[in-house]
Amino acid sequence: MTINPGAAEFPHRQIAAQLRERIRRGDWQPGERLPSIPAMAEMFGVAKQTVQRTVDQLRVEGILITKPGSGTYVRGTRRRLNRLSRGRYGAHRGYHADLAARYRQKLTAVGREAAPPEVADAFGVRDGTEMLVRRHVVRADDATVEVGASWFRVVDASGTTLERHEAFGRPLYQEAEEVLGRRYTTATDTISARQPSREEAEILQIRPDTPVLHLLHVAFDETRKPIEVAQATWPGPMTTLTEEYRIPAPTPDPDPDPGMALI
Repeated sequence: MTINPGAAEFPHRQIAAQLRERIRRGDWQPGERLPSIPAMAEMFGVAKQTVQRTVDQLRVEGILITKPGSGTYVRGTRRRLNRLSRGRYGAHRGYHADLAARYRQKLTAVGREAAPPEVADAFGVRDGTEMLVRRHVVRADDATVEVGASWFRVVDASGTTLERHEAFGRPLYQEAEEVLGRRYTTATDTISARQPSREEAEILQIRPDTPVLHLLHVAFDETRKPIEVAQATWPGPMTTLTEEYRIPAPTPDPDPDPGMALI
Protein backbone atom coordinates (compact mmCIF):
# COMPACT_ATOMS: atom_id res chain seq x y z
CA MET A 1 0.00 0.00 0.00
CA THR A 2 1.47 3.30 -1.10
CA ILE A 3 0.47 6.89 -1.65
CA ASN A 4 1.35 9.30 -4.44
CA PRO A 5 2.95 12.44 -2.94
CA GLY A 6 2.41 14.30 -6.21
CA ALA A 7 -1.32 13.62 -6.40
CA ALA A 8 -3.83 16.40 -5.88
CA GLU A 9 -5.68 14.32 -3.28
CA PHE A 10 -4.49 14.69 0.32
CA PRO A 11 -2.43 11.74 1.66
CA HIS A 12 -4.96 10.86 4.36
CA ARG A 13 -7.72 10.63 1.75
CA GLN A 14 -5.57 8.41 -0.45
CA ILE A 15 -5.02 6.11 2.52
CA ALA A 16 -8.74 6.18 3.34
CA ALA A 17 -9.59 5.10 -0.23
CA GLN A 18 -7.20 2.14 0.02
CA LEU A 19 -8.54 1.07 3.42
CA ARG A 20 -12.13 1.26 2.14
CA GLU A 21 -11.20 -0.96 -0.80
CA ARG A 22 -9.51 -3.54 1.42
CA ILE A 23 -12.51 -3.63 3.75
CA ARG A 24 -14.90 -3.86 0.80
CA ARG A 25 -13.11 -6.87 -0.70
CA GLY A 26 -12.98 -8.61 2.68
CA ASP A 27 -9.34 -8.28 3.67
CA TRP A 28 -10.66 -7.08 7.03
CA GLN A 29 -14.00 -8.44 8.23
CA PRO A 30 -16.55 -6.66 10.48
CA GLY A 31 -15.24 -6.77 14.04
CA GLU A 32 -11.64 -7.36 12.95
CA ARG A 33 -8.93 -5.18 14.44
CA LEU A 34 -6.80 -3.05 12.12
CA PRO A 35 -3.04 -2.58 12.52
CA SER A 36 -2.05 0.10 15.02
CA ILE A 37 -1.64 3.70 13.89
CA PRO A 38 2.18 3.54 14.17
CA ALA A 39 2.16 0.31 12.13
CA MET A 40 0.01 1.84 9.38
CA ALA A 41 2.14 4.99 9.38
CA GLU A 42 5.17 2.85 8.69
CA MET A 43 3.23 0.83 6.12
CA PHE A 44 2.33 3.95 4.11
CA GLY A 45 5.49 5.90 4.85
CA VAL A 46 3.65 8.83 6.43
CA ALA A 47 3.44 10.55 9.79
CA LYS A 48 1.23 9.08 12.51
CA GLN A 49 -0.88 12.26 12.41
CA THR A 50 -1.78 11.51 8.77
CA VAL A 51 -3.01 8.03 9.66
CA GLN A 52 -4.96 9.46 12.61
CA ARG A 53 -6.76 11.83 10.20
CA THR A 54 -7.59 8.81 8.05
CA VAL A 55 -9.02 6.89 11.00
CA ASP A 56 -11.02 9.94 12.11
CA GLN A 57 -12.50 10.28 8.62
CA LEU A 58 -13.48 6.62 8.39
CA ARG A 59 -15.00 6.75 11.87
CA VAL A 60 -17.24 9.62 10.79
CA GLU A 61 -18.22 7.60 7.71
CA GLY A 62 -19.16 4.72 9.98
CA ILE A 63 -16.61 2.29 8.53
CA LEU A 64 -14.36 2.08 11.59
CA ILE A 65 -14.96 2.18 15.31
CA THR A 66 -12.32 2.89 17.97
CA LYS A 67 -12.40 1.13 21.32
CA PRO A 68 -10.34 3.01 23.93
CA GLY A 69 -7.37 1.00 25.11
CA SER A 70 -8.04 -1.72 22.55
CA GLY A 71 -7.64 -0.37 19.02
CA THR A 72 -9.48 0.39 15.80
CA TYR A 73 -11.95 -2.12 14.37
CA VAL A 74 -14.05 -2.55 11.25
CA ARG A 75 -17.63 -1.69 12.02
CA GLY A 76 -20.50 -3.97 11.02
CA THR A 77 -22.43 -3.70 7.78
CA ARG A 78 -25.00 -1.06 7.09
CA ARG A 79 -28.53 -1.44 8.34
CA ARG A 80 -30.93 -1.64 5.40
CA LEU A 81 -34.32 -0.05 5.95
CA ASN A 82 -36.73 -1.49 3.44
CA ARG A 83 -39.95 0.41 2.76
CA LEU A 84 -39.39 2.72 5.75
CA SER A 85 -42.49 3.26 7.89
CA ARG A 86 -45.06 2.08 5.38
CA GLY A 87 -44.02 -1.49 6.17
CA ARG A 88 -46.02 -1.14 9.40
CA TYR A 89 -49.34 -1.04 7.61
CA GLY A 90 -51.65 -2.69 5.11
CA ALA A 91 -50.47 -5.85 3.41
CA HIS A 92 -47.18 -5.62 5.31
CA ARG A 93 -48.63 -6.14 8.77
CA GLY A 94 -46.30 -9.11 9.24
CA TYR A 95 -43.37 -6.69 9.11
CA HIS A 96 -42.64 -6.75 12.83
CA ALA A 97 -42.50 -10.54 13.03
CA ASP A 98 -39.96 -10.55 10.20
CA LEU A 99 -37.79 -7.92 11.86
CA ALA A 100 -37.81 -9.67 15.23
CA ALA A 101 -35.20 -12.13 14.00
CA ARG A 102 -32.81 -9.30 13.11
CA TYR A 103 -33.66 -6.41 15.43
CA ARG A 104 -34.63 -6.18 19.09
CA GLN A 105 -36.75 -3.23 20.17
CA LYS A 106 -36.63 -2.22 23.82
CA LEU A 107 -39.03 0.20 25.47
CA THR A 108 -36.93 2.63 27.53
CA ALA A 109 -39.43 5.18 28.90
CA VAL A 110 -43.13 6.06 28.98
CA GLY A 111 -44.39 9.33 30.39
CA ARG A 112 -45.55 12.88 29.81
CA GLU A 113 -43.14 15.40 28.36
CA ALA A 114 -43.17 18.76 26.63
CA ALA A 115 -43.47 18.21 22.90
CA PRO A 116 -40.45 19.31 20.84
CA PRO A 117 -41.14 21.83 18.05
CA GLU A 118 -41.41 19.33 15.17
CA VAL A 119 -43.88 17.18 17.12
CA ALA A 120 -45.90 20.19 18.24
CA ASP A 121 -46.06 21.46 14.65
CA ALA A 122 -47.23 18.06 13.40
CA PHE A 123 -50.07 18.01 15.95
CA GLY A 124 -50.85 21.68 15.37
CA VAL A 125 -50.26 22.71 19.00
CA ARG A 126 -47.93 25.14 20.72
CA ASP A 127 -44.31 24.22 21.45
CA GLY A 128 -43.95 22.66 24.88
CA THR A 129 -47.49 21.26 25.02
CA GLU A 130 -47.54 18.26 27.36
CA MET A 131 -47.91 14.95 25.52
CA LEU A 132 -47.55 11.25 26.15
CA VAL A 133 -44.33 9.79 24.75
CA ARG A 134 -43.16 6.19 24.46
CA ARG A 135 -39.38 5.97 23.89
CA HIS A 136 -37.47 2.99 22.57
CA VAL A 137 -34.17 1.83 21.12
CA VAL A 138 -33.57 -0.85 18.51
CA ARG A 139 -30.51 -3.09 18.65
CA ALA A 140 -28.93 -5.37 16.06
CA ASP A 141 -26.23 -7.76 17.26
CA ASP A 142 -24.38 -5.70 19.89
CA ALA A 143 -25.06 -2.25 18.45
CA THR A 144 -27.88 0.25 18.93
CA VAL A 145 -29.11 1.16 15.45
CA GLU A 146 -32.16 3.33 16.22
CA VAL A 147 -33.37 5.79 18.82
CA GLY A 148 -37.12 6.34 18.57
CA ALA A 149 -40.18 7.88 20.19
CA SER A 150 -43.94 7.86 19.59
CA TRP A 151 -46.08 10.81 20.72
CA PHE A 152 -49.81 10.95 21.47
CA ARG A 153 -52.15 13.67 22.74
CA VAL A 154 -52.69 13.36 26.49
CA VAL A 155 -56.43 13.94 26.03
CA ASP A 156 -56.55 10.89 23.72
CA ALA A 157 -54.20 8.51 25.53
CA SER A 158 -54.92 9.32 29.17
CA GLY A 159 -56.16 6.26 31.06
CA THR A 160 -55.36 3.84 28.23
CA THR A 161 -52.77 1.08 27.95
CA LEU A 162 -50.59 3.49 25.97
CA GLU A 163 -49.56 5.01 29.32
CA ARG A 164 -48.25 1.70 30.63
CA HIS A 165 -44.54 0.91 30.58
CA GLU A 166 -45.01 -2.39 28.80
CA ALA A 167 -44.64 -3.90 25.34
CA PHE A 168 -47.85 -5.07 23.67
CA GLY A 169 -46.69 -8.06 21.65
CA ARG A 170 -48.00 -6.40 18.51
CA PRO A 171 -47.26 -3.22 16.54
CA LEU A 172 -47.94 -0.06 18.53
CA TYR A 173 -50.36 1.32 15.94
CA GLN A 174 -52.63 -1.72 16.37
CA GLU A 175 -52.80 -1.11 20.12
CA ALA A 176 -53.47 2.59 19.48
CA GLU A 177 -56.24 1.86 16.98
CA GLU A 178 -58.01 -0.39 19.47
CA VAL A 179 -57.77 1.79 22.57
CA LEU A 180 -58.33 5.11 20.82
CA GLY A 181 -61.10 3.87 18.52
CA ARG A 182 -59.51 5.55 15.49
CA ARG A 183 -58.03 3.95 12.41
CA TYR A 184 -54.74 4.93 10.80
CA THR A 185 -55.61 5.81 7.21
CA THR A 186 -52.77 7.96 5.83
CA ALA A 187 -49.26 8.86 6.89
CA THR A 188 -46.37 11.09 5.86
CA ASP A 189 -42.65 10.47 6.28
CA THR A 190 -40.15 13.32 6.33
CA ILE A 191 -36.47 12.37 6.36
CA SER A 192 -33.68 14.82 7.07
CA ALA A 193 -29.96 14.72 7.86
CA ARG A 194 -28.49 16.54 10.84
CA GLN A 195 -25.90 16.34 13.60
CA PRO A 196 -26.86 14.16 16.57
CA SER A 197 -27.66 15.46 19.99
CA ARG A 198 -25.18 14.54 22.72
CA GLU A 199 -27.55 11.89 24.05
CA GLU A 200 -28.14 10.40 20.59
CA ALA A 201 -24.38 10.19 19.92
CA GLU A 202 -23.84 8.39 23.22
CA ILE A 203 -26.66 5.89 22.69
CA LEU A 204 -25.74 5.17 19.06
CA GLN A 205 -22.03 5.06 19.95
CA ILE A 206 -21.01 7.48 17.24
CA ARG A 207 -18.82 10.57 17.17
CA PRO A 208 -20.65 13.87 17.81
CA ASP A 209 -19.75 15.00 14.28
CA THR A 210 -21.20 11.89 12.62
CA PRO A 211 -24.40 12.82 10.75
CA VAL A 212 -27.64 11.03 11.53
CA LEU A 213 -30.76 10.41 9.48
CA HIS A 214 -33.93 11.53 11.21
CA LEU A 215 -37.45 10.38 10.36
CA LEU A 216 -40.61 12.24 11.33
CA HIS A 217 -43.61 9.96 10.78
CA VAL A 218 -47.09 11.45 11.13
CA ALA A 219 -50.08 9.09 11.03
CA PHE A 220 -53.60 10.45 10.42
CA ASP A 221 -57.16 9.19 10.79
CA GLU A 222 -59.86 9.51 8.12
CA THR A 223 -60.52 13.14 9.09
CA ARG A 224 -56.83 13.99 8.54
CA LYS A 225 -56.36 14.51 12.26
CA PRO A 226 -52.97 13.24 13.60
CA ILE A 227 -53.17 10.15 15.79
CA GLU A 228 -49.47 9.51 16.37
CA VAL A 229 -46.24 11.35 15.62
CA ALA A 230 -43.21 9.06 15.63
CA GLN A 231 -39.53 9.93 15.49
CA ALA A 232 -36.65 7.64 14.54
CA THR A 233 -32.96 8.52 14.40
CA TRP A 234 -30.33 6.33 12.75
CA PRO A 235 -26.55 6.71 12.35
CA GLY A 236 -26.38 8.08 8.82
CA PRO A 237 -23.22 6.41 7.47
CA MET A 238 -24.41 2.98 8.67
CA THR A 239 -27.96 3.25 7.35
CA THR A 240 -29.22 2.58 3.83
CA LEU A 241 -32.77 3.61 2.98
CA THR A 242 -34.34 1.43 0.30
CA GLU A 243 -37.74 2.03 -1.27
CA GLU A 244 -39.30 -0.26 -3.87
CA TYR A 245 -42.33 0.82 -5.88
CA ARG A 246 -44.17 0.20 -9.12
CA ILE A 247 -43.87 2.53 -12.09
CA PRO A 248 -47.26 2.97 -13.78
CA ALA A 249 -47.47 2.11 -17.44
CA PRO A 250 -47.94 5.05 -19.81
CA THR A 251 -51.52 5.78 -20.71
CA PRO A 252 -52.31 6.30 -24.39
CA ASP A 253 -53.18 9.80 -25.49
CA PRO A 254 -56.89 10.26 -26.02
CA ASP A 255 -58.09 10.12 -29.61
CA PRO A 256 -58.12 13.60 -31.15
CA ASP A 257 -61.46 15.21 -31.70
CA PRO A 258 -62.46 14.25 -35.26
CA GLY A 259 -63.84 17.70 -35.76
CA MET A 260 -60.47 19.27 -34.97
CA ALA A 261 -58.87 17.36 -37.86
CA LEU A 262 -61.06 19.27 -40.29
CA ILE A 263 -59.89 22.69 -39.15
